Amino acid sequence: MPVEIPKDKWAGTVKTITLGATSDQGGTRARTVTVGGESTLPFLHFEAPTPHRPVIALEIRDRRPDDWSPLLLETWSEVADDPARWAAAAEEAGADLIELMISPTGADGNPTTPQAAVDAVKAVLGATGLPLIVFGPGQADLDNELLVPVAEATKGERLVLGICEDKNYRTIVAAALANDHLVNARTPMDVNLAKQLNILITDMGLPLDRIIMDPTTGALGYGMEYGYSVMERLRLAALQGDAMTQLPMLVTPGFEAWKTKESKVGEGVPDTWGVWLDRAINWETLTAVSLIEAGADILVLRHPESLRRVCSAIDELMAVPEMA
Repeated sequence: MPVEIPKDKWAGTVKTITLGATSDQGGTRARTVTVGGESTLPFLHFEAPTPHRPVIALEIRDRRPDDWSPLLLETWSEVADDPARWAAAAEEAGADLIELMISPTGADGNPTTPQAAVDAVKAVLGATGLPLIVFGPGQADLDNELLVPVAEATKGERLVLGICEDKNYRTIVAAALANDHLVNARTPMDVNLAKQLNILITDMGLPLDRIIMDPTTGALGYGMEYGYSVMERLRLAALQGDAMTQLPMLVTPGFEAWKTKESKVGEGVPDTWGVWLDRAINWETLTAVSLIEAGADILVLRHPESLRRVCSAIDELMAVPEMA
């Protein structure tokens, strides 16, 4: 006797958003990346198709990072001093997107100038045809100072500008509006805060299809469970018809995983933790795959081997099983 699989029918759908712009769209990208469009929970193919697979960005910096694990610096050692070469290497490694993080200071220790930020972004755009996410240093005033000239210098490229928070959203949203970019709306792990920031941004006139929602998360073993539940609740609210939560989600498991002791430290830890490199890559990979299951549409990673493993996991999750 055949068993009928119960199916949910949801009222809402996640918005479809395109990152980047090709030459006929006013930009210079070789291709665009489209995310979102889900009308059911992640990978429930028997309920509804998943129109766009999750995508992966590799994080690069405008200069060699001071705070990264030695394992990462060894991996990117040949290109870490040149953001253009680093971007090209990230594309070659299989990234769908590039995330460029602007540092608060240059290699000489002096504050990063707006012109230096613009130069770094233009160098990356010239070195790769992938869509680009540009994050400021994460300090509200400095983000505003650096991201506004970047937005103006790259008008029409449909960059994702971040980090857009409640402290500085007005300036970044205004820059995105004037120059045809998107924003990355980041909030602490809270459904209501995420929804409220989206409301504030749309009140300024930025359409919902130019907002990527960033609910933040912890790494595996460091609060990821709470972040997972917040993402799950955001996706449920979206499917139930809440327009202010119907946005694709971006998370940064690379940043989160590589700042944990298990990934960052290779000495003075128990032997039972195993080989340092294997442990670190596993930490990033498992964090990322867990967040895909929670509904993440864009993941930002740091290690190319993690990217390969997560891509393989996405391939398996996107495969539609044959029903008996």
